[in-house]
Amino acid sequence: MIALVTGASSGIGRDIARELAKRNYDLIVVARNEEELKKLKQELEKEYSIKVDIRSMDLIDREGCKKLYSDVKEKYNYIDVLINNAGFGTCGEFINTNLEKELGMIDTNISALHILTKLFLKDMVERDEGYIMNVSSIAGFMPGPLMATYYATKSYVLRLTQSINQELRMKKSNVKISALCPGPVKTNFQKVADVKFNVAETESSDVARIAVRKMFKGKKVIFTQFHIKLTSILAKILPDSFMAFCCYFVQRRKII
Repeated sequence: MIALVTGASSGIGRDIARELAKRNYDLIVVARNEEELKKLKQELEKEYSIKVDIRSMDLIDREGCKKLYSDVKEKYNYIDVLINNAGFGTCGEFINTNLEKELGMIDTNISALHILTKLFLKDMVERDEGYIMNVSSIAGFMPGPLMATYYATKSYVLRLTQSINQELRMKKSNVKISALCPGPVKTNFQKVADVKFNVAETESSDVARIAVRKMFKGKKVIFTQFHIKLTSILAKILPDSFMAFCCYFVQRRKII
């Protein structure tokens, strides 16, 4: 069994890789930070006696994403699990945030995920088995003033995953696809996004453990805490204008 995990050098991606290693999955780990990937490879191969294939790359490169798929297919023929975790955010008024950083965010959070999901999903459907987990966020359920682009990308991930899930259900496919929607997590996200969370953050290891367990149960949308699930329900009930108003003041407190 083999799994591919993007954004595996730290945070949720790293800990999901560990959870899969515990289940005896060989791994293909993808991230920009090659040194951290090497450390993860050494750790997991020693502790769990599995094989770890490291791929250092920037998923902003669309052609690189396609090449990643073709290289993996040529070497392994297929994978059993795909974890699309790579992503980042930025914070500030939309007119002031850096355009190039936002375009890179869109390419990473949306384009790379879209490409890898489509290409690997086709193979899984043909084999009629496999699991995909796309990392979205509670942010995907609501407008996000002061983090407008990030919230929009996570909404894309959530809706894309839900739509594909229904398509698979209608054809009675054994392939399962899930959207992971955590709240604030202790990761490197805050540093990259220039924000500081003012609420309790969940340990990434806890998020990973719950997420992997629920993915293998075929959960469509995965929440790792009850209050985050409750927030998603409120976001569906309350007007978007009210959610945007509240979110603005929550986000304003995060800006460093």
